[in-house]
Amino acid sequence: MLNLLNQDLIWWLSGLSLATIVVMLLAVPWVLARLPQDYFDRPQRQVWRASGQEPLAAVIFGLFKNLLGLVLLVIGFVLLFMPGQGLLTMLLGLVLMNFPGKYQLERWLVRRPGMLATLNWMRSRGGSPPFSLSDD
Repeated sequence: MLNLLNQDLIWWLSGLSLATIVVMLLAVPWVLARLPQDYFDRPQRQVWRASGQEPLAAVIFGLFKNLLGLVLLVIGFVLLFMPGQGLLTMLLGLVLMNFPGKYQLERWLVRRPGMLATLNWMRSRGGSPPFSLSDD
């Protein structure tokens, strides 16, 4: 009985891994192609809520966005040890989340060897210009 449960767990985890790979292969390039060219190089970021006219909707949207970012961050961490694009998934999760120091962390991750080249390659596949990144 215990062996059957372990086997079912392995099948579920394998299916989850395969599903996240497929979703990430579709979602990551789509999001990267829609980010502004100077996303990692802006001196100041835009506020995540466009206006204060509907505060409840902004709070609900913010909670959903941060929760989705956290889920992607965890999935990206798991994908570091399984087949998949772990660092890119983690970066996508960080892009969605709001927290102090986010901008510096994103810039540090993008400056890792090969990361900017990979991001720009994915953007070029979507027909978007490469990210600009100053040398400060």
